[in-house]
Amino acid sequence: MAALPQYDYIFAIAMLFSFLDAWGIGANDVANSFATTVSSRSITMVQAMLLASVCEFLGAVLAGSRVSDTIRNKIVAISKFKSEPEVLMLGMACALVASSTWLATATKFGMPVSTTHSTVGAVIGTGVAVFGIDGVNWSWSKKGVTQVLASWVIAPAIAGALSVCLFLVTKYGVLRRKDSLRAGFYMVPIYFALTSGVLTMLVVWKGAPSLKLDNWSAGRIVACILGVAGGMALLSACFLLTFLHRLLVLEDWTLKWHHAFLGPLLLKRGPVPPIPEGMNVQIIQDYYRGHATREQLEATDIGRQALEDLDHAIAAHNIKEEGNTHLTANLTANVNPENRNSVANIDKVGPWYSCKNLWIVFVDAFMHGVRQDVVGLQQRDSKVAGQRAAIMDMHARAAHFDNKTEHLYSFLQVLTAATASFAHGSNDLANATGPLAAVYLVWSTGATKDKSPRKVTAKLTINTSSAIVIGLWTYGYNVMRNLGNRLTLMSPSRGFSMELGAATAVVMASRLSIPISTTQCIVGAIVGVALCNGDLKALNWRMIAWCYGGWILTLPVTATISGVLLGIIINAPYVAANLLVRTY
Repeated sequence: MAALPQYDYIFAIAMLFSFLDAWGIGANDVANSFATTVSSRSITMVQAMLLASVCEFLGAVLAGSRVSDTIRNKIVAISKFKSEPEVLMLGMACALVASSTWLATATKFGMPVSTTHSTVGAVIGTGVAVFGIDGVNWSWSKKGVTQVLASWVIAPAIAGALSVCLFLVTKYGVLRRKDSLRAGFYMVPIYFALTSGVLTMLVVWKGAPSLKLDNWSAGRIVACILGVAGGMALLSACFLLTFLHRLLVLEDWTLKWHHAFLGPLLLKRGPVPPIPEGMNVQIIQDYYRGHATREQLEATDIGRQALEDLDHAIAAHNIKEEGNTHLTANLTANVNPENRNSVANIDKVGPWYSCKNLWIVFVDAFMHGVRQDVVGLQQRDSKVAGQRAAIMDMHARAAHFDNKTEHLYSFLQVLTAATASFAHGSNDLANATGPLAAVYLVWSTGATKDKSPRKVTAKLTINTSSAIVIGLWTYGYNVMRNLGNRLTLMSPSRGFSMELGAATAVVMASRLSIPISTTQCIVGAIVGVALCNGDLKALNWRMIAWCYGGWILTLPVTATISGVLLGIIINAPYVAANLLVRTY
């Protein structure tokens, strides 16, 4: 039973706006994490949604408590509200209102912002409104605002540096080798070990509360990390490499995805049967389709072509040079994503509010974001990213590597995407659960507490993690289309380096309980890998300025909304008391 039932409405408001805040995190921040994966075509939009749903939830539940307490207690000391805990309830509710409002607005305009910025700024506004400037913890030593602000500069730099190192090793150790596919086969187990080791480090080294690993010794932690990494390397060598050898080297067109579980048994499969006459078989997809090279642009004279003829010119050139007859249809599908079928196109019989039609409307609303062709949307004109011709010129400045070798990294990118999503759930879900935990504890106990009980954190996590999934599924595409190929040319090898570098930076920050921004980590990683092309014009600096503009605006906007709203409420005249006096 609630200790302060007279404030039920504050708790209800906090729950509502916490859900909206988490929805904005899913639509904005999680979309940032998966923009590289979907843009490189390593996984489809539906696969990305399913993967994110599972990994975000597991990351939040297994490894999300430390940052929750940082957001809730380290920015503004909870002990300051000991005499008036109900003010803490109101302040954190105002913080959730401010953060969720800004996130919804930024997502509407396709602006990738930091949800960590948003929540920290809102909590700062609360502290200033109640206690003034001195009421906020600005110090570095006590892990206050200064450390958070520093992390916004340091984290992208670290993520960018790690991503650059990974991509340069990949570029010169694999992609530019004479037999890049053979070199890639040697590197795949190593990269699988590295990626799985980072993921294990996040769970074990950080100390997952639900698994009770906080008291593990250093030797036990290192043994666990090395054991998982070695096991993944062995499994990938035995099962994945034999499957890929059959698929890419022998070009076995009869293979299905589930044949990978056969592992070494594939070596006894026998010779590859001939392709039936008249049957058009594509062993793997073209990861660079729709992205012209510099030679293609010059050969087709695209610079003087009308925009509506660009796709036909590229397709004609590829058909002539390589015989890729499937390219025209793919490009057309990319340019016209609205022509794809949806539930909304089904004729409705009877009024829209009938049981049958309501289900159709619900499914179409929920699946609307999943059905979007993000790669196609990225190739269209945009007021933010620029004209499509300029984007194509930017893509042409980036090197195109062997398509089969890129396919190797598509499997790695699935693992890095899962790692990045898990890391995001462990770090950024605290942006919604931190203030809500403070409201819940005061409402239920009538007192302030510096630490949230694990059972309380788990209950709130379930509520907010479900909202994150809904936000990603319904509106994540709106931000996702502004990243990826609108920043630079994406491919599986590039996306793998970006995601692993960003995830490693998040792991390092989570260990130190610093609520960094995964948005800035992934953007920093994208910039670093893009600069490896050796051409400054291979990166869309206009989009980089758009991202930084959103980051700069976020903290002052949310602090102002939260502080002004709380200040008006706590300093407002007590109208009810005055009316009561006049009555008598």
